[in-house]
Amino acid sequence: MVDEKIKEILSKMSLDEKIAQIGSVWVHELFDESGELSEKKMKALLSNGIGQITRIGGASGLPPEKSARVANEIQKFLVEKTHLGIPAIVHEECLNGYMAKGATIFPQMIGVASSWNPDVVSEIAHVIRTQMRAAGGHEGLAPLLDVSRDPRWGRIEETFGEDVYLVSVMAYNYIKSLQRNLQNGIMATAKHFVGYAASEGGLNCAPVHAGERELREVFLKPFEIAVKAGKVGSIMNAYHEIDGIPCAASKYLLTDILRKEWKFDGIVVSDYSAIDMIENYHKMANDKKEAAYLALNAGIDVELPTKKYYADALKSGIEDGTIPVNILDRAVIRVLKSKFKLGLFKKHDVDEKKVMAVFDTPSQRKIALEAARESIVLLKNDGTLPLKNLTSIAVIGPNAANGRNMLSDYSYPSHIEAFVNNEVPDVIPTSKYLKSLEGNVKIVSILDGIKEKVSDKIKVKYAKGCDNLDPSRDGFDEALKIARESDLVIAVVGDRSGLSLSATTGESRDRDSLDLPGVQEALVEELHKTGKPLVVVLVNGRPFSIKWISDHANAILEAWLPGEEGGHAVADILFGDYNPSGKLPVSIPRSVGQIPVYYSHKPTGGRSNWHGDYVEESTKPLFPFGFGLSYTKFEYSNLGINPLKVDLGNVITVSCNVKNTGKVSGKEIVQLYVNDKVSSVTRPVKELKGFVKIHLDPNEQKHVTFEIPTDLLAFYDSKMRLFVEAGEFEIMIGSSSEDIKLRGTVQLTENVRASKKQKKFFSNVNVE
Repeated sequence: MVDEKIKEILSKMSLDEKIAQIGSVWVHELFDESGELSEKKMKALLSNGIGQITRIGGASGLPPEKSARVANEIQKFLVEKTHLGIPAIVHEECLNGYMAKGATIFPQMIGVASSWNPDVVSEIAHVIRTQMRAAGGHEGLAPLLDVSRDPRWGRIEETFGEDVYLVSVMAYNYIKSLQRNLQNGIMATAKHFVGYAASEGGLNCAPVHAGERELREVFLKPFEIAVKAGKVGSIMNAYHEIDGIPCAASKYLLTDILRKEWKFDGIVVSDYSAIDMIENYHKMANDKKEAAYLALNAGIDVELPTKKYYADALKSGIEDGTIPVNILDRAVIRVLKSKFKLGLFKKHDVDEKKVMAVFDTPSQRKIALEAARESIVLLKNDGTLPLKNLTSIAVIGPNAANGRNMLSDYSYPSHIEAFVNNEVPDVIPTSKYLKSLEGNVKIVSILDGIKEKVSDKIKVKYAKGCDNLDPSRDGFDEALKIARESDLVIAVVGDRSGLSLSATTGESRDRDSLDLPGVQEALVEELHKTGKPLVVVLVNGRPFSIKWISDHANAILEAWLPGEEGGHAVADILFGDYNPSGKLPVSIPRSVGQIPVYYSHKPTGGRSNWHGDYVEESTKPLFPFGFGLSYTKFEYSNLGINPLKVDLGNVITVSCNVKNTGKVSGKEIVQLYVNDKVSSVTRPVKELKGFVKIHLDPNEQKHVTFEIPTDLLAFYDSKMRLFVEAGEFEIMIGSSSEDIKLRGTVQLTENVRASKKQKKFFSNVNVE
């Protein structure tokens, strides 16, 4: 039925109307000088229809109810005043919250990954779906599926970390929740396809060097799972090149693998200006027409955020015969199919009066608080935490009282400030419509959280000490003065995330050092010299090499970028009202010279043959993947593996007992790793194949059972065939990738080629 309707629509479309369906326009292009929607501009830009409207909420400065009104008026124009009456898809950014004024701001994804809790991801995506759809949105440009192993790269904060399995599980749950009941949901966009985080020098958009096996097993795997299991509706290309071919022009990636091999049936959207970059950045096309052809032929169906290339240049190429019309028709059909899936032909408007009822409600802030609590990782504790028996505290540092610095690069205030200040040229020229960041949600700083927690019982003094990046030490004296006058010092240091030049992490804010930015570490060193107990709280988007702090601080909390309720979450953990349960989704290096350092390296990796370590220091990370402390202790016992010999297609059952042997309740993340002991191609020393987060009261014990499909043991053999190989596999259960508590082995009894037939991607876990 839908296919017949699409065929009928296509038969009625002029060339201009077809081209319009694969383009987009910025919402501000439709505004007049006063910032109001202009009928004249809509007639000029939308008379042939349009594929997508770019960021009504995220680039207009409008509050949600006004965004909804603008969305309704644009859709009404398209339906009533264009030839075919086709509604538009409205896309928005929504990485850790719908990126619009008044929307709930959750922890950044590197923090959400630290929760190791798929339910947290699902709840966040549920709020995003509810808020965005209420305001007239349909497609969210998230999540990131980039497997990220280089913390120099500024966008590592946007990722779920270094591990293929963890990234895949978290992204899958995000996608399923965001897209649930798609006619009333939000189409997810898995990005960046593919390998974006593995760039030369950790530099944004730099070339990526990856062999075919690594590409398949590491970087493509989360996308394969998103397509096959998650049924993701949209894919966004990456900016970079792989082996001389930009991803935006790669027919091998966007058609051969994505469409033909994986049977993806959604739309591929360009990352912003990616088609432009084929011509002007990669120097691969002579002009706009050639760049448009390369992108469209490769498989990019929609140009975002404008129709700069999929417009006159594309039309010219079709009219002169250099671009075949069938590849245009193919993209138009895909776009129309997505619009039917989203229910836009049945209902294209929203109820403006009901919008604010679903924005930053108490229940949504509660989800933000719980997500922030679960995202925080306790890296060190000598017994100083939880805090008790204090009369005074000095709270010091550039991130202590600054609520803005609790936010990620794709949170509305931090993202938009770069455009308000004209610091992102030629990308989003919207500054005249974004005159103020007022009217946003309340952000709870860490100082706010601490003061609310202690009330009048403990005297709290504050000093900034220094800025995040500025080299001035003018504030040191005040900070040291209040430190000496207090029982304990809490140093809140780290990053400022965003796209602006003042940011130290985020998109295009790449670094050649992993030290604390500016003079922050010098401040911490001076605070230590006061002799007062020192607790360091890191508010950051990337792992820091904090060896000195690790050696000298009494306690360290990794809070990442915890969002609007971050101050309450940190205070809850500092004072013991919440037992920290986060675990690292990335390895924390000792120094930048170790990069890349990740747990799932090959047998010859992670060491220097034959002395092992570097001349200067250990090759081991400062804190390993999966690491995180608690205020209680957990005991592992009674490993069971059944059967000990297994045929392909069956399930390996692995079980153990976990007991809370401490005095307070807590949550433990039980992690299961596998190693193929001898294989026909080299395999990682450990691979995560299952995990579960369990709550245990003091002296409580639970029985955990993992069911591992043998599909999860597949790899690409020497001929690049997906293969499950007979042999012995070591099974490891532990509290981190290094802290393995239980070990055993299982024998796989037969070799089987499994090419293109893998159907199971995750382990099942039962807790009793």
